[in-house]
Amino acid sequence: MTFLNSTFMNVALPDIMKDLNISVSTAQWLSTGYMLALGIVIPFTAFLVNRFKTKTLFLTSMSLFTIGTIIGAMATNFPTLLVARFIQGLSGGVTVPLMQTVFMLIFPIKSRGFAMGIVGIVLAFAPAVGPTLSGWIINSYPWKYLFYIPIPFAILDIILAFFLLKNVTGGKKVSMDFLSLIASTIGFGALLYGFSNAGNYEWSDTHVYLPLLIGALFIILFIWRQLTMKDPILNLSIFKSKTFVFSTIIVMITYAGLISSELILPMYLENIKGYSAFDTGLALMPGAIVMGIMNPITGKIFDKYGARYLALIGLIILTLGTFGLSFLTPDTTRTYVVVVYALRMFGISMLTMPLTTSGLNSLHRSLYAHGNAANSTLRQVAGSIGTSIIITIMSKGSLNSTATNPLEAQVSGMNLAFASIGALTFVGLIIAF
Repeated sequence: MTFLNSTFMNVALPDIMKDLNISVSTAQWLSTGYMLALGIVIPFTAFLVNRFKTKTLFLTSMSLFTIGTIIGAMATNFPTLLVARFIQGLSGGVTVPLMQTVFMLIFPIKSRGFAMGIVGIVLAFAPAVGPTLSGWIINSYPWKYLFYIPIPFAILDIILAFFLLKNVTGGKKVSMDFLSLIASTIGFGALLYGFSNAGNYEWSDTHVYLPLLIGALFIILFIWRQLTMKDPILNLSIFKSKTFVFSTIIVMITYAGLISSELILPMYLENIKGYSAFDTGLALMPGAIVMGIMNPITGKIFDKYGARYLALIGLIILTLGTFGLSFLTPDTTRTYVVVVYALRMFGISMLTMPLTTSGLNSLHRSLYAHGNAANSTLRQVAGSIGTSIIITIMSKGSLNSTATNPLEAQVSGMNLAFASIGALTFVGLIIAF
């Protein structure tokens, strides 16, 4: 429910802009605000998971999500809607790391791959199916139905959790360090804000470099604080494990490639090919289905053979598929886009959760929550950085294109962006070796 909402609003932005009489840059905050909330709360999930019982934390988080969704359904102006999205983001930032930590604790090492493959369905399939589902809703109903529809499911989640969920985490006497709280909130918040602005402003603009500079300084303060504390909020000793470090780097590269392509392909299909939002969602649906089916299967393969061969094969497929999308033209067939996108998603299914599981397996049980918090935070930052850099490359590529036709110039920028993502995934392949 919470991860589906990370991409649920994208298709609805034009309708919301019209209804609330707001600009594109203002409307984009409905996605940026959600992402900022995630980035701010995720670094503290290790503290929350260790401090509060599983049931208490989940019920609080899902109640928060329900409240945010109800506020969104009742919103009549942009500030209220933005508050709703921010509250939803806070909830999403807690539920997924909590789920991953619980799965790591209740499943033995020999079957964790399959269990985390189920987590992979949440992390990858839910956001991938979001635009298709919301496109279908927007085609038939007003945008507020994007808030109406999740409410009964969220309430059902709370009822089921109240009766069925058991406590496997929490209850430790750990205290909150407010310097860490301030440093992390400003640091990650400013960093994500700066990178999100890079899509709308030049990198030399104060809207971009100033937040990035402030963010970097406060993150350095946060890191220093964690290294000098007896009981750190985020235990950085997890980075002593080479397996954890390398697997996290590859997951960051994969996620940056996934999120940025989720932005470019809809633009290509809608702006260049002239498809509706719903038809665009349908074109991307086979890739989402491939990922949903393959995640548990690749988890089973991981349990038997480990992450190395999955990583190598997955990165080869992802790299080839990404370069395959760097040859688009205004006349490229829909079938080609659907097949190559599905191929990329097949490759990603071999990477995200097997590598995450491999990295977490290399840690002591007491550090699982810290590993999940770090992995989730860095994945979020990578998605933000990747998107902003790719938008910049795409814009510059379009402006510097020698094409006389505006459509061809746009496609030229998109091709350059995909070639850049392909180069990045190739670096990931080298790291995997």
